[in-house]
Amino acid sequence: MRLLVDMNLSPDWIPVLEARGWEAIHWINVGAPNAPDTELLVHARGNGRIVLPQDLDFAQLLFATRETGPSVILRIADEFDAAVRQHVCDMIRTATDDLLTGALLTISDKRARLRKLPIQ
Repeated sequence: MRLLVDMNLSPDWIPVLEARGWEAIHWINVGAPNAPDTELLVHARGNGRIVLPQDLDFAQLLFATRETGPSVILRIADEFDAAVRQHVCDMIRTATDDLLTGALLTISDKRARLRKLPIQ
């Protein structure tokens, strides 16, 4: 699985994701820090990456465009907490098949919601 971590998350996510066997890059290494979310989605779609952002704008963009990809993983919690990071990685692993085919995965404290793309 190939992941793209958005600017609003720390680059510290890269080794966390790579330790689980996933290829991960941070947006700062491939795009402008002030690029609109639409640019990040286009890059992710064109490069076969799943987006890991913190803000809900990505879900709204996917709904508005009815796109079938890229998959997006939204997490709502303290990104520096080790238990939260473990929970996020566990949920990603559980949803891998769906993420590879197009899905929106929203992760909160102890739960996750998975919606197939396009969002209806």
